[in-house]
Amino acid sequence: MIIGYARTSTVDQMAGFESQITDLQSIGCEKVFQEQVSSVGNRVQLDAALEFVREGDVLVVTKLDRLARSVRDLMTIIHKLERKQVGLRILNLGMDTQTTTGKLMLTILGGVAQFEREMMLERQREGVAKAKGEGKYTGRKPIDTTRQAAIIRLNTEGLTKAEIANQVGVGEVTVYRVLAKTRKA
Repeated sequence: MIIGYARTSTVDQMAGFESQITDLQSIGCEKVFQEQVSSVGNRVQLDAALEFVREGDVLVVTKLDRLARSVRDLMTIIHKLERKQVGLRILNLGMDTQTTTGKLMLTILGGVAQFEREMMLERQREGVAKAKGEGKYTGRKPIDTTRQAAIIRLNTEGLTKAEIANQVGVGEVTVYRVLAKTRKA
């Protein structure tokens, strides 16, 4: 069976998401697992796909960066697939781990992709440091006091962090941050 996996990081990438699904279906994927989540987040559908595949199946992704966040992550995924005797195909590279050359190329390209990401993050850190030095970077805008008060009030009423986030219209991490700040004060 040919199984596809499609992922985008944000809702803004909807066109790319639909394109991935179309590409996967066009090569004969009988089932496509799909999600919109950052590669560093919990990828529930990827886990489901890895659990779903059986011996002789092939997992297909359109691009390497849709599957793995680092060489270590890639090797972990490949190891899980190999244990189940499942192949991996990456469409834009024309790569298939069912061949020895495909395995070698995938490892090399995974290393290059990780190097590129680390270089990008390093340039980003340098840019932020330069902007801070010039007084142009002030960081994240603080949440307004009305929302902070609502978070604190809803927390005392016993709502869960997720419920508070939904009602106030902020992320759950923001709820934790505001509550931690009020505990310190």
